[in-house]
Amino acid sequence: MRYHHDGPPRLTLMTMRNVGSGRGAHTSLMVNASERVIWDPAGSFKHPSIPERNDVIIGVTPQIEEYYISYHSRATFYTVVQELDVSADVAERALRAVMSHGAVQKANCARSTSAILKSLPGFEHIRVTFFPETLETQFGKLPGVRTREVREDDSDDNAQVLYQIQVSPLR
Repeated sequence: MRYHHDGPPRLTLMTMRNVGSGRGAHTSLMVNASERVIWDPAGSFKHPSIPERNDVIIGVTPQIEEYYISYHSRATFYTVVQELDVSADVAERALRAVMSHGAVQKANCARSTSAILKSLPGFEHIRVTFFPETLETQFGKLPGVRTREVREDDSDDNAQVLYQIQVSPLR
């Protein structure tokens, strides 16, 4: 199930942070290119109606994006969303990189994402790191990045969000 979003070519870094400590707990990267996917390395977001292959969530409609962010945002965690419009070439390179990377081991989400970003034109200064908050800080220094936080107060049982998902078919 491929989905093409009409918005500009864009990379969206998502960092899930612990409310109490502020420490990063997870990193993912949404790529809007010829299709829109979320690179969710070592992620726990799984749903039978949403295709996923080797840590890439495929066919990311606005509805799936909203569910993905809500799944990660709860009483104990919030999501920092950083959007950066890029050239079509950079977006396509990012898409190819995440699609060809392969599944990632636990605790390597920021390392694999920072390595992919570092390989892209204009992102060479990104240092490879194991720490989601370090990658968030580096990404945030890029010119043109727009940042917002998503906070929700629902239970830590984020599986409940998955049970509520009703994915609309693409037309």
